[in-house]
Amino acid sequence: MQYGLTGLINFGHVGFFAIGAFTSALLALAGLPTPLSLAAAAATSAIVAWPIGLVALRLREDYFAVVTLGFGETVRLIVTSERWLTNGVQGIPGIPRLFPADHGAAGAVATLLVLCICCLGGALVLQRLARSPFGRMIEAIRDNEDAVRALGKNPAAFKTRVLALGSALAGLAGGFYAHVITYLSPDQFTALVTFYVWMAMILGGVGRVSGAVLGALLLMAFLEGTRFVRDALPGLVSEVEMASVRLGAVGLALILFTLFRPQGLVGDYSRR
Repeated sequence: MQYGLTGLINFGHVGFFAIGAFTSALLALAGLPTPLSLAAAAATSAIVAWPIGLVALRLREDYFAVVTLGFGETVRLIVTSERWLTNGVQGIPGIPRLFPADHGAAGAVATLLVLCICCLGGALVLQRLARSPFGRMIEAIRDNEDAVRALGKNPAAFKTRVLALGSALAGLAGGFYAHVITYLSPDQFTALVTFYVWMAMILGGVGRVSGAVLGALLLMAFLEGTRFVRDALPGLVSEVEMASVRLGAVGLALILFTLFRPQGLVGDYSRR
């Protein structure tokens, strides 16, 4: 929605992800039921995105990218420095799981089902929005913003809504992340997370909901699958070295897709 349909270059996606994660974790630890803490995570991320959109979206696309990149790093620094709230670099342990730990394998399966249902629901909502008059309007803004403005529409208002919607979904994802991992620290919210999101989108196909889903599945399958390759590579003796090779392979794939398949796996094959 943000880049594929609207043309927004958001390099601060991890910032909204972090806001959602810490919001849900802190509220759950304070005794709020998990469903309400997850809803608060999405709402908080959207609320934070709204003023950023009102200010930054009046800038050129490249300046907006710089602003959002700085925002993501600012969130991480705030999380690190505000020890009274986030416990600083030591992080927040003991975050409640979606289902009690004593449920064992059943709890893990239930968590997987909840996550799959939420992902499917989010994809369907975005697909419906993309095919609605709202979706056609943001596509027009992406293609020719001046023409949309000449018709009496306010592109900044539509961009702000898209930014808030995407940030709400990022916040919800962050909330789920907190309850699955059960531990949060600032080191988990670096710019690399944003890079992975962009990588998944480029792999699958920009501007297509199915492309985002497929790209995310492929990227995570690669990142998690390569953890088992270390035993087959005798030159790599540590997990740190394997992580470096993994990151290099992801970067190489990004370059190759940009050069030879910029539309992604489910893009328009009639175009180069």
